Amino acid sequence: MDDVRLCRTFQTAPAAVPKDDSAKYLRSGLTAEGFQAPDWLVPDMEDGTAPNMKDEGLENTIELVPEYEFPGEIWPRVEWSYEDASFRDRGREQIDQLVAGIGDEIDGVVVPKVGRLEDVERAEGVIAEIESEHGYEEGSIGMSIIVETGRARSDLRKISKFGGESRLVALVFGPVDYAAELGARDLGDGHPRWDGLLEELSNEASAGDLLSIGGPFDDLFKQRAGLTYYNADDYAAQVEHEAHLGLDGSWSLYPKQTIQANTVHMPNEEELERDVSKIERFNAAKAEGTGAVTLDGQMVDEATFKVFRNTVQQVRSIHATRPEQTEEYYDEGLLGRTLELDLSYR
Repeated sequence: MDDVRLCRTFQTAPAAVPKDDSAKYLRSGLTAEGFQAPDWLVPDMEDGTAPNMKDEGLENTIELVPEYEFPGEIWPRVEWSYEDASFRDRGREQIDQLVAGIGDEIDGVVVPKVGRLEDVERAEGVIAEIESEHGYEEGSIGMSIIVETGRARSDLRKISKFGGESRLVALVFGPVDYAAELGARDLGDGHPRWDGLLEELSNEASAGDLLSIGGPFDDLFKQRAGLTYYNADDYAAQVEHEAHLGLDGSWSLYPKQTIQANTVHMPNEEELERDVSKIERFNAAKAEGTGAVTLDGQMVDEATFKVFRNTVQQVRSIHATRPEQTEEYYDEGLLGRTLELDLSYR
């Protein structure tokens, strides 16, 4: 049975910042523990790093990533633009240096500001060429794209179909650049919900066997009565909205956001107990030769069994890479039953 590929949290970390330790935030992400540890850490050499520090950011990434045994996935975000060849040239150089220096340590690269399908194919071709030049097997270096242009949105179905036949792994929403390209204005009353786009992103990613990731929430702090405090409620509302629409994960800009996204995109103990219990009772009934099984008034067939199984598979996948999270979050006995459960549909 295949494991579930996890990206509950897509945490970007500036690869270089103007501090004494320019790799401060990258190092913080690489050493994060517990629920502060993201599933995907994204060393950011694009918008998150100042133009005059991008070379240093690349150097920091190549130097630091091998120093730490990060249990999740590493996906550097490089520069790219469907409309500007100079950005594509820089992206090619960054990908080349990343694969040459830490090709064994990264899972792929994140390509921003892609245009139509032809541009996604162009980016994929660059990765394939560099991968081959450095002696890696085809498909070793994955690709995820940020959907943040009108062209990418218009070609989303074509792109997701292409993804099923290529190294493409995830579709990530980039709302700020998308809004800017549409000519939108900030009216001071909060961000759009983008329901239609997110529903399409979730659907097309699912159809293409890809992951779908929501966009960043940058209103990190609020002020009230002379105090500045972390804006936990509004970020939680966005993550819950994305989860309800079927997105696999959420973008994180800050360790506290990572804690929330990891938790929201994780079955809670009540959900896990419910589905583990149903599978246990289903297996017991089938072992006695019962044809039709009714559990808590629900007729269980192969389709409903798969829904219960999804919960268990996700927890097992989390446990495989982040056991400190599952051991903290679940009762020891329930976790043991989850790991030992027979998930075959007999």
